[in-house]
Amino acid sequence: MKRILATLLAACTVLTAAADEGMWLLPYLKKMNIKDMKSKGCRLSAEEIYSVNSSSLKDAIVIFGGGCTGEVVSPEGLLFTNHHCGYGSIQELSSVEHDYLKYGFWAQSNAEEIPAPGLKVRFVRSISDVTAEILGNVPSTAGEQERRKIVSENINALEAEMEKANPGKEIWVRSFFGNNQYFAFVIEVFSDIRLVGTPPSSIGKFGGDTDNWMWPRHTGDFSVFRIYADKDNHPAEYSPENVPYKAETYLKVSLGGYDEGDFAMVMGFPGTTTRFMTSYEIDEMLKVSNPNRIFIRGERQDILRKDMEASDKVRIQYASKYAGSSNYWKNSIGKSRGIEKLGVKARKEAEEAVFQRWADARTYVEGDVDYRRALPLVREGVEALAAVDHNRQYLAEAFINAVEILTPARSLSMKSEIRDPAGSKESLAGWYKDYNAPTDRKVARRMLEIARENMTELPSFYAEVVDKQFGGDIDAYVDYLYDNSIFADEAAVMAAIDNFDAEKERIASDPAVVMANSVMEMYRRLNGERKEGQLKYDEGKRLYIAGLLEMYPDRAWAPDANFTIRLTYGQVLPYDPCDGVKYNYYTTLKGVMEKEDPENPMEFYVPERLKELYAARDFGRYANKRGELPVAFLSNLDITGGNSGSPILNGRGELIGLAFDGNWEAMSGDVAFEPELQRCIGVDVRYVLFVIDKFAGAGWLLDEMDIVTK
Repeated sequence: MKRILATLLAACTVLTAAADEGMWLLPYLKKMNIKDMKSKGCRLSAEEIYSVNSSSLKDAIVIFGGGCTGEVVSPEGLLFTNHHCGYGSIQELSSVEHDYLKYGFWAQSNAEEIPAPGLKVRFVRSISDVTAEILGNVPSTAGEQERRKIVSENINALEAEMEKANPGKEIWVRSFFGNNQYFAFVIEVFSDIRLVGTPPSSIGKFGGDTDNWMWPRHTGDFSVFRIYADKDNHPAEYSPENVPYKAETYLKVSLGGYDEGDFAMVMGFPGTTTRFMTSYEIDEMLKVSNPNRIFIRGERQDILRKDMEASDKVRIQYASKYAGSSNYWKNSIGKSRGIEKLGVKARKEAEEAVFQRWADARTYVEGDVDYRRALPLVREGVEALAAVDHNRQYLAEAFINAVEILTPARSLSMKSEIRDPAGSKESLAGWYKDYNAPTDRKVARRMLEIARENMTELPSFYAEVVDKQFGGDIDAYVDYLYDNSIFADEAAVMAAIDNFDAEKERIASDPAVVMANSVMEMYRRLNGERKEGQLKYDEGKRLYIAGLLEMYPDRAWAPDANFTIRLTYGQVLPYDPCDGVKYNYYTTLKGVMEKEDPENPMEFYVPERLKELYAARDFGRYANKRGELPVAFLSNLDITGGNSGSPILNGRGELIGLAFDGNWEAMSGDVAFEPELQRCIGVDVRYVLFVIDKFAGAGWLLDEMDIVTK
């Protein structure tokens, strides 16, 4: 253990890292990155970007919601993020009468800003390396299960200690480098967040699924929120008495733009990368998990899309659900394509062969970590998990996450009593607001069909109900389910809550509860069957990563993304996706007009006001030096999901754009970075300000920003 800790310390504190690839930890910028950053055009010191004891650029960056990044852009707590990051809240606040998704929304004063229930933003207040506290008492002879137990106990103890020292704050202890290193994060949470403005989907989601993950891009993917606090500037639940958060640190907004080759950086919260993925895991991804996800979600999305096109009510109800599903669906398609096309598996196999030769050639003494075991353990673990995960994935994708009626059925059936009927009814009313039983019935019918066709073992309700009572007729069973379950009818559920004691027996035998229990029973059993394989995999992966760090002591390593704050830096750059094709590094409003398609209004509708501004060339101060209005641009910054909404900054730390996507040709980038192809797509902040000011007439928001012109 001491040897591994020493190796990690060396890898993270004495080397100089290269740009482009790497989601770098902020505490190590001074020793690892800042020299290279300055050589590329960064004008900030490491202390100005991240400081332990004083305000720094880091303090303007927040976790937005549960999976995105945002940035504070004014001293009054004004916040920018992506449109698709705010989409769930915008949808929640929308109705047929107030369709903010379709028409947008812009407050003209603080009083008009709309509270977004359940939305939170989180500031990282401090970061500390706690590897010694978490791993210091783990015996070198400990097996993986024993190690897990000790580590878990240490994490719980440290979190409890830090919570006492930081009252009211969240403490996150997160692992890095395959559970070989640990950091603790002190998080301050603000829960009074209000919608300030959002463009219509025809701007914020322009291009829809067709353009998603593609370049050239013309999407105004942004939305505007504001953080509120109590009179002492502390986090507080929503109250009319709360006031805009007073931000000590906020980003200046640049109208100066960028040229090809200019320095750029992103600070944000990348979700997940798997750069240490082995060839065995790639095999499983290409053969099982990605094909399953692509097929199941594609079948469900076809049904949702047709119903959404036929009804404004259903469109609003399912907008966020559809967007969330389709994003990762298309990502999986592109990832499989990229991995296969770019020969990622063969590269991984070559790396593993080198590692195994190195591990086999080492001289081992008593107490040494045996790296020879690493890859065989990974292989055995992956094989054991693969035997279970096909059926497990179908249970998750085709039932738990797709057949919505199972959600309230599971929730209510698990209760022995309801202590707060009013609260339960309020919670379920929020859920039913975005539920359409006829749509769910169609989805359920198709999911039951494909599960029967593709699973090697089925949940028990197939034999006990579908086959025994309905002769295997799925259509008849689904009609029975939705015609007889109280959970297909909001009013019936509310009545059951009001008279819960008398209804418990009926709920227990409800057809949706019977189905849900059958699915969850099998899902829990399969989870249990995964444990041995997971232990082998975890141990092997931990040893493999530790071995790589020791094998290449002169290489600078960045840990995989895990939704902790990181910095990546590089340049504004075009790319050549294939022979004979060269992409420019930015797009303009001209391209929006060129893409307009009256036959596809859901994806390529252009608002009349935007056409008028374009026809008049009324771009104001937001045009570039060529007189064009820039919309989106490219950089070679290393980002992934979770970075959505992250600020793209110039060398002075000024906001030039918001990251919102990667490019199709390098969708394998989460597994293996492709320096010649991998690009970050961002919306130009000048387009953001143009839409706020010229299109929406909300120029009052710009008055509170620090806008620089050079």
